[in-house]
Amino acid sequence: MAIENYPIGGNSIHRTDTPLEKKPTSEVIIRRAVRKDCARILELVKELAEYERAPQEVTLTLQHFEESGFGPSPVWWAFVAEMNGRVEGFALYYIRFSTWKGQRMYLEDFLVTEKLRGQGIGKKLFDQLLIEAKEKGFNGIVWQVLEWNEPAINFYKKYKASFDAEWVNCILPISNEQ
Repeated sequence: MAIENYPIGGNSIHRTDTPLEKKPTSEVIIRRAVRKDCARILELVKELAEYERAPQEVTLTLQHFEESGFGPSPVWWAFVAEMNGRVEGFALYYIRFSTWKGQRMYLEDFLVTEKLRGQGIGKKLFDQLLIEAKEKGFNGIVWQVLEWNEPAINFYKKYKASFDAEWVNCILPISNEQ
């Protein structure tokens, strides 16, 4: 029986005359987002909005998104999970300041595309956020989760996150139209 090795995504597969029982898993790379990732991240933001039952709420343009993250005064930073050269997840944050606690990381969005959930990619992204928060001297990470999003709530419970039922979210949209 002939066997040949072919490197794929950091793994090797063996080609034989008989079928393989297990397919190799692709390597997940967690890295900082770069400008060229913005279009794909925005696609994932729209996927998240669909999941959260609010697709009409995404009104952000790609140009504004890119400028806000990679212009002269960035206001957000992100990590992406890449598989086979494609961004399949992301964690986007900005710095929040508390007059009681100081600088904290605010996790704005965190998503692994639906077809790849349950494979440890979210854990790798979240662990990278923890490293970043420690390296930057933040004293915590703050985020929101919808009360019906049980998979996310259970994920955060693994990190011993606390859930605050006392505070109410307030939003006041500002229109720049004349």
